[in-house]
Amino acid sequence: MPRYIEVDVSVSENCDWPVVKVFEAHEAPREVTRVVARRPDGTTGPCAVTGWEGGKPAPAFVARVGDSGEGVVLLVYGGDEGIRLKDFESIEPWDMANASQWGEPCLLLAPDTETA
Repeated sequence: MPRYIEVDVSVSENCDWPVVKVFEAHEAPREVTRVVARRPDGTTGPCAVTGWEGGKPAPAFVARVGDSGEGVVLLVYGGDEGIRLKDFESIEPWDMANASQWGEPCLLLAPDTETA
């Protein structure tokens, strides 16, 4: 198990703000394809998630980590361009031109958030 997880996200078409953070790992990261998260319309629900790197999908990962000030949180992270999300029921392929999909540098969620 890694002792630390580094999230280093560059500005890209997927995500317009950079993030460089190091988190203390409380468990080994595992690949993730579904997470319950807040959507751009303000609702919360199941979302498909993928990492984003080089302008295309890449693996996304989840792990419980320590976040100063927040205690233990669930970190969802992906490639050097962050992560990309869409409604879990969507069968549309991952596509930067699809307005119903959105990018984030990473997500910090409650430690008991549902993932798969």
